[in-house]
Amino acid sequence: MELWQLPVTEVAALIRERRVSAVEVAESCLGRVEAVNPELNALADVRPEETLADARRADAAVAAGEELGPLHGVPVSTKINTPQRGALMSHGVTAMAGMTAVHDDASVAALRAAGAVFLGRSNAPAFSIRWFTENEPHGRTLNPWSAGHTPGGSSGGAAGSLAAGMTPLAQGNDIGGSIRFPAGCCGVVGVRPTVGLVSNWIAPEDTGPEPPLTVQAWAVQGPLARTVADARIGLRAMAGADLRDPFGVPALPAAAPHAGGPIRVGVVRDVGIAKPHPAVDAAVGEAAHWLADAGYEVEEIELPLLAEAARLWSLLLFEDLRPGLPGMLEMADEALRVHMRYAFEHAAGLWGEEPGLAAYASGWARRATLITRLQEMLGTGMLLLTPVSAEPPYEQDADILDPVRGRSIVDAQWPMTSLPVLGFPGVSVPAAVADGLPIGVQLIGGRFAEDVVLDAAQAVEDRAPRIVPPAFW
Repeated sequence: MELWQLPVTEVAALIRERRVSAVEVAESCLGRVEAVNPELNALADVRPEETLADARRADAAVAAGEELGPLHGVPVSTKINTPQRGALMSHGVTAMAGMTAVHDDASVAALRAAGAVFLGRSNAPAFSIRWFTENEPHGRTLNPWSAGHTPGGSSGGAAGSLAAGMTPLAQGNDIGGSIRFPAGCCGVVGVRPTVGLVSNWIAPEDTGPEPPLTVQAWAVQGPLARTVADARIGLRAMAGADLRDPFGVPALPAAAPHAGGPIRVGVVRDVGIAKPHPAVDAAVGEAAHWLADAGYEVEEIELPLLAEAARLWSLLLFEDLRPGLPGMLEMADEALRVHMRYAFEHAAGLWGEEPGLAAYASGWARRATLITRLQEMLGTGMLLLTPVSAEPPYEQDADILDPVRGRSIVDAQWPMTSLPVLGFPGVSVPAAVADGLPIGVQLIGGRFAEDVVLDAAQAVEDRAPRIVPPAFW
């Protein structure tokens, strides 16, 4: 087996035990990038000499007997909208194509402190807003499973590079499914942590205008990986107390005690917004069966709370974006302009053309009630099992073909949009392959119950068939 094929757990152990060097691992991954990235266009900025210099420093630390972090020597990609000092930070926008970051953001700094070797910047749509990955300066990213289908967005380059073997670990961010949806589309694992667990701090020199409240309160940084075990290591490396983040925690929470007995899993297939595709419904049913086999107490439930949260996403996020929309659209590509038009039309269908301050304030107040109600349910250790999306991976550009289809895609993404509003952790894990495309399922737990959610994701992964794109493995 080639080094690029190995999981994070094995790569880190081999380097730590001096059985392979970090340079050998980096060279293997760079070779893989050279072989497959020209076709997929998942990584937008790869600098081999810088990567190899990082790897040589990692090997020198091993030779000197220094204390090694959990990701020492492991190649990791970072996203083009996330500050990494000296690296491209174009946001997928031509006007920003030459921008580089002055500092690491907190999540990248945590990866660096854990010993990661940075290997490329993953592609994303303009301003990381669409569920599709394409932009003017860097072009379109293809799904390793099918060139005609999206790798997801906005962390589509991260998920595609993982599925094709370019890196074993990737950093992404998520405010509407941008980690979890690409993971589902590409057959990898994506973790959206509880808000505050991974610091979202960015140095003032790299922030630009102060982000709107929804971005501050909902956006998270998190890992994508090929296995649940690797995603767990990535999350532990990224997590940390950081009070510079206004929503950060003062100390990492301890795991919540479990009262004993089987953990309950509520299966939520449909919340009345978008009927699940048969392949999606079958994947959720299979995952429910596997969880029952693993000893979980599984039951079908209805949870209209999630539908309400998904509707609030369209109110609060888009009202926050409205003041800056003209400037954004001036810099955006045509695809994002069309996407935003359809998304605002969708929101108007729910809330009216201009909902106003009273509706906005009421939405924020209602959000607090929904969070409390969900935590009362899940804080006992209970989990939810949902689709990743009501539909399998979409055809490329499906969101901008016509207004009806564009609006229906927002509806189908209710499992992706409801969770950021509420701030709970969710994990996307591959469960099936249908018509040549991977289908993921989502597991949701109580706040700061990431380990409980990851344990359940591991139970699904242990029972699922091996899910890798056949043309690349």
